[in-house]
Formats: sequence, structure tokens, C-alpha cells
Amino acid sequence: MTYPTTPLLLAALLAAAFALPAQAAPVALKKHVLLVSIDGMHAQDLENFIAHEPQSTLAKLAKQGVRYSQARTTAPSDSFPGTLALITGGTPRSTGVYYDDVYDRALSDAASNCAKRGTKVVLDEAADRNADLLDGGGLNPDALPRDPDHGCQMVWPHEFVRVNNAFSVVHAAHGLTAWADKHPAYDLVRGPDGNGVDELYTPEVTAKGADQTLEGTKGNDELRVKAVLRQIDGLNAVGQKIGMPNLFGMNFQALSAAQKLPGNGYKDAQATPSAGMLDALHYVDGALGRVVAELKKQHHDRDTMLVIAAKHGQAPIDPALRRIVDKKLIGKTIDQVAPGLVAYTTLDDIALVWLTDASKQADAAHALEAKRDELGITEVIYGEALAKQFPAPANDSRVPDLIVRTQPGVIYSKPSATKLAEHGGLSDDDRHVALLVVSPANKTKTHIVDSTVETRQVAPTMLQFLGLDPAALEAMKVEPTTALPGVR
Repeated sequence: MTYPTTPLLLAALLAAAFALPAQAAPVALKKHVLLVSIDGMHAQDLENFIAHEPQSTLAKLAKQGVRYSQARTTAPSDSFPGTLALITGGTPRSTGVYYDDVYDRALSDAASNCAKRGTKVVLDEAADRNADLLDGGGLNPDALPRDPDHGCQMVWPHEFVRVNNAFSVVHAAHGLTAWADKHPAYDLVRGPDGNGVDELYTPEVTAKGADQTLEGTKGNDELRVKAVLRQIDGLNAVGQKIGMPNLFGMNFQALSAAQKLPGNGYKDAQATPSAGMLDALHYVDGALGRVVAELKKQHHDRDTMLVIAAKHGQAPIDPALRRIVDKKLIGKTIDQVAPGLVAYTTLDDIALVWLTDASKQADAAHALEAKRDELGITEVIYGEALAKQFPAPANDSRVPDLIVRTQPGVIYSKPSATKLAEHGGLSDDDRHVALLVVSPANKTKTHIVDSTVETRQVAPTMLQFLGLDPAALEAMKVEPTTALPGVR
């Protein structure tokens, strides 16, 4: 399927958040990295596809690159921590970002006078001025939390992240950077100072209900593909020739949509894709083919590393396990311990719970555990068990008091929900994702790494390829990691 360039697309590109200089940046960096997230793609999805489509772009790239059969994304596995893992090298422990829908005990409500601390921080389409518009109307300042410790100023998404990222490091080295994603709130990737990404393009995936159909989601993806193709040609959003970015990329939503939309999803526990999922996979593969062809046309296949990853997986793979649990039950159960005990909850195939009284953590956890079967709970993580993974809630304003690990297939939603899968949770279906790295120096034979790796190792790998120091990533000071094995 082809998507012609339309006046709407041109207008969207021109309206993209854009801060590139008119002239090319200093030629300090000679190489390039293109990072692509195929949201929802499990390692098993990649293996199945290349086995059945040996002539596909993904299959050809797999023969040239390093494939990681045991790659794991962050826990929680939401899009925001998943994105930040890829570009910061950190987990929520260092980034301070647990989800795109969270609670912060230190901040104040949007559009308030900061007289009260403790507020939700929702950074999806809810942060748009108008989510029906392709550009979301930009971010809505009145939807952003306030910081009582800094004059009650608004906290922009990029300011919410506590560490820098690979874009920031490349930008500081006078390299060009660009990123394309699904909501204006992906301002998040600009880095704490807001300067890390020179060109950020964020066509709203929910605009006019585009995310409610596979065709609509593919169309939204195509906007980002065209932006990447333009960038490979060395053009900025207004057509100036400035050179190809040194670090750039995008996400695909089509597969994630096909995994969730009624009538699509997986056929069985072996991850056999439905017709809709195959359609999405073929679209993504074709788009990647165009990207690879453009890199060759511009002779950048010789100096460009291509990283194909996934922010998150999707659960459950086995459709027989799917079970919707009324999302209101978690809060109702906890509030039976003490009225008003729930400060906030985030619910998908995980539950993150913030309490108004932290001293009642154990009581709230026991109340939930007493209804394990009804609520679809495997375990409630709190206290010492929580502190082994993250800072203690008493020491960090963002850490949930309780994290609920759901039983396989459980999704917290309204009882009438039709979604087939969800992400954000702690299961292997959520976290065991595809990861393929194609470096010009590796294009000799198929190389499969079977040892467990983390997607956060992508960040130091990208910087190392560009000739920059991975130690410049601030997350490394909190939770050190290494570049991915096997990449030259």
C-alpha cells in the first residue's frame, strides 16, 4: 500500500517542533544510527516472520546483523520507560519515569497555585490541546503538572526525566538529531534541558480515531516513515539541505494496534499471527525496505547502524488466557482498608498504586492478596521487595507504594472492553522483545546472541558506534550497563 504526500502531511511536517539551524552542523561525527521501535514486537514475532518470509526486509537484515533472542525491556514495560531505556540506558530507577500515567507526591495539580502537593502526571493524548488534530494542537500547558519548589512552574515532559539521553550526548558533540513518535508528549525525548532533539515530529496517533483501525494506525505510521526518508535525504522539515542526522529514528504502532484490536490478535499460544497482524507486519517490513533502499541510494548504508527494537511487547500472546477484570475493583478493595486510601492508580496488565497513607502499605497489600483470584493477582510487590528494584517510596516521590503483578492474561479495564491484549506489565509476554542490530562492520554472517540482554544496552551501543563515550549517559552512574555483545 502506498500513501501519497498530501497537503495535510506537508502542513504537519512544517508544523513539527523544529529547531535545526539553517546550515549544517559541524562535521564532528561521521557515522549515523537509525533507531526503529516496532512497538509490540516480541522476539517470537520476529523469528516467526523471518522464518515464513525469507525474502522479506527483516529476514535480509537478520542475515546481516546481530539478533538477540533473549532481549528484555524494562519493568514496568510501558511505552515511556521502554523508550527511555533505549535512549538513556536506564530504567525507572534512574529516569524517574514509571509510566506515561503516574502520580508524583512532590508536584502539584495542573493549572493550580501549588498550595497542595501530590498530583497525577498524564503524558499521553490527554496532554494535547486538541487530540483530534494531527499535531494534537501541541502540548496543553494547563494539562501539565506544576512544581511548587520552582515557583509553581509547569513541568514539561522533557523536564520530568531525571537523566540525559543519547540524543543529548550527540547534540552536545555537534551532531544532528531527530525523532518521530505518536504523541506530542514525546517531548520527553528532548532531554532534561529540552535541547537534545533537533527535530521532533509527533503526529497524534489518536487524531480522528486513527488508532481505532489498523488502516488508520498504518497511515499515522506512514507520516513518520516519510519524515525519516526525508531525513535520510539530508533535508529538514522545511526542505533545507542540512545533512542526515547522526542519531534519529521512529516508532511503528501498526503491529501493536493489530495485537489489540478486536478481530485481530494472535491465533494461538505459539504466536501465530492473525490476518490483521500479518497485514501490519508486511506494512512495517515494506516500510523498512524503503528506508534501507534510501540509505543505499544516499550511500549511507556504509556508515549507518540500524537498530530494530521494541519499546514493549504485548500480553497475552495466548488468546485463551485473556481475561478482563473491572479496573474499579483495585481501588475499591484498597479503600475498604481506609476510605480515601488510594491517591492514584495506573491500570493496564499491571496495577501501580499510590497511597495517601504510606504506613498502610502492608494492609492494602494484604487486602488485595485476599482477593487474588477475583482480582487476577499473582503477587503484590511492596516494602522490602519493592525497594530491591526501585528506590523506597519514602525516598522518591514517584515510586508507587504497591505494584501488582497480574496473573497471565489479566487486563484491568472496563468490563465491556474489547481489547485483546495490553502492555505495561511484568510478564514475559510484556518484556521479551525483538532486538536486531545491523552494523556496517557486521555484514558478514548471521549472528545470534542467546544470552539475556536488556534494551537499555542499546543506548551505550549507539554512542560507542558514533565514537562517543557511553559514560556521558547519566543513568550509567546510577545503574551501570555495557554495550550489547557481538556488535562491532
